[in-house]
Amino acid sequence: MQNKSLAKFLIGCLIIAFAFYIVFFGLEIGTASIPSVQKVIRYGLDLKGGVYIVYEAAKENPTRREMESALQLIRTRLDMRNFYDATATIQGSKRIRVEIPGVKDPDEAIQYIGRTALIEFKGPSGDLIVSGRNVVDAYAQQTASGYVVALKFDKEGTKKFAEGTKKYLGQNIGIYLDGKLISNPIVRAEIDNGEAIIEGMKDLEEAKTLAQQIKAGALPFALKVIESKAIGPSLGNEAYKTTLKACIIGLILVFLFMIIFYRLPGLIADIALVAYVVILVAIVGYAKITLTLPGIAGIVLSAAMAVDANILIFARLKEELRNGKTLRAAMDAGFRRALNAVIDSNVTTIIAGIVLLFLGTGPVKGFAWTLTIGIVVSFFTAITVTRFLLTSIINTGLFKDIRWYGGKKTREVDA
Repeated sequence: MQNKSLAKFLIGCLIIAFAFYIVFFGLEIGTASIPSVQKVIRYGLDLKGGVYIVYEAAKENPTRREMESALQLIRTRLDMRNFYDATATIQGSKRIRVEIPGVKDPDEAIQYIGRTALIEFKGPSGDLIVSGRNVVDAYAQQTASGYVVALKFDKEGTKKFAEGTKKYLGQNIGIYLDGKLISNPIVRAEIDNGEAIIEGMKDLEEAKTLAQQIKAGALPFALKVIESKAIGPSLGNEAYKTTLKACIIGLILVFLFMIIFYRLPGLIADIALVAYVVILVAIVGYAKITLTLPGIAGIVLSAAMAVDANILIFARLKEELRNGKTLRAAMDAGFRRALNAVIDSNVTTIIAGIVLLFLGTGPVKGFAWTLTIGIVVSFFTAITVTRFLLTSIINTGLFKDIRWYGGKKTREVDA
């Protein structure tokens, strides 16, 4: 029993160490490889440098649907310019905030992204049939023949499109976004009712994307830049290095504090905290969540919550030992008595994080993401990982002296 428990403890520690190595250093096995988190993590504007732009709709009361079309317009432009790390979010009722990390020419990016999208329907010879200004609506739907995009034109567009489909019957009419071909459907019949169907979508997601692009090209209002600011990469790099150094120093002090005040349980908590860091960093990195300076603050705060949960549990453990209970009984009672307080503190923090996630913008969202995910991970490590390791080490029977658990006098207790 003792050897089995010791083996469980050592295996648990080895799994955490191996996961730490994979996440921070990567792993290569033949042709397969897992990249280190440093290679895949997405850094935010404040860490990588770049530019942020705030656009405002040049319309008094734009609808939510119109704002979403504008947002899709900007996202399409960002993708077309290969700004894959950029983020765009609706801010309030008529503003859109765009953050582009790593951009070298902010003015060019602002000019490029800020133009109104131009959707054009052209014949095989490149002649213009109808433009996106004549598109009243575009939406994805599923029919018996598969996924399609349905179009509706205004009166002028209906007439022009009817002429075009009659002229190019059996040929292709290309749909262009800012001069780039995004779809090239074949005309199968003359369309004179102002409604058209684009077929050939492989799934609903592709159909929705095309519909959003077309609606973005038919945007009924212009976007104007009301605020923009460039942030140099040197500032971001310096801030990142300073923050990372502060985090490492803080974690080391926490490790020492837990060991000094809680002895063996403190050491177990430190191992669980390493597991917390590994899991959280892996989620942030491999799930492509943009990491910002406030996001790092969220990680540190949730780490503090993880330690706080362990402190509550170990304080109850010491009380139960002073009351004369065995190690295993004291541990079970400690976890049970502390559980409600741990759940309450975590749930209230998660609620605050979710509110910030849905209502916040920019750096606030980065903080909310890491805080919310970090709280969930910290709860898991504090309740599951810590308990597994502590149970295993108690069951070995090697540490019966109460001083191993923060007691002040030498006294052995049964496991």
